[in-house]
Amino acid sequence: MTKRLAIIGMGKMGHAIAELAPARGWDVVARLDEAETKGGITRDALKGAEVAVEFTAPGASPANIRATVGAGCPIVVGTTGWYDQLPAIGEWVRGQHGALLTAANFSLGVNIFEQIIESASRLLGRVPSFDAHIVETHHTAKKDAPSGTAATLWKTASRAWGRGGDIPITSIRTGSVPGTHEFVFDAPFEQIRLEHVARDRRVFAEGALVAAEWLVGRKGGGVFTMRDVLTSPGESKQ
Repeated sequence: MTKRLAIIGMGKMGHAIAELAPARGWDVVARLDEAETKGGITRDALKGAEVAVEFTAPGASPANIRATVGAGCPIVVGTTGWYDQLPAIGEWVRGQHGALLTAANFSLGVNIFEQIIESASRLLGRVPSFDAHIVETHHTAKKDAPSGTAATLWKTASRAWGRGGDIPITSIRTGSVPGTHEFVFDAPFEQIRLEHVARDRRVFAEGALVAAEWLVGRKGGGVFTMRDVLTSPGESKQ
């Protein structure tokens, strides 16, 4: 059965999602560009979508979330740079019995990579001779540094590392690189390097569509992440 999707933000990611959606059983019923989102996201504008996917700008995303959830539509959000507002927005979404799924990176591989990094950090954090370092590389148009993905990986790794103090991050902006994240665990006589390389921007669109399908029909609503998608693909989360 075809599912109804709204795309909020018709930039590179919005177009990639629209390109992949039909082959994955989605009918894109609404495509809202930046000008249309400024005019307000309404139930009519969403045209009966079962879920919306949002990739816009940090300054626009919180209002887009509130408007979409307020219109009764679950939303998957890939915009980063607004997470300081997430606790308040998450509380509001729960109060509305709505559904919000956020991720700094929708690549399925990156989200599994996060769990690998968590395990590696926990194990190597016990070995005093090892230090840890993160290197993230993105295209020149990437505005936030470190990237939202690097910040998420840093937070997960730091909890598992368990030594206190910061794990340093180096941010590189060059060319048209979709996104590369590398963890380096370095000791005087050896080194471990773990790396995830995104080869095509469509990997993020593919993951966003997987997340959207998971979010449709979540009973009771809630606020979710890609870890929920990967750990409970067949369950309804409360």
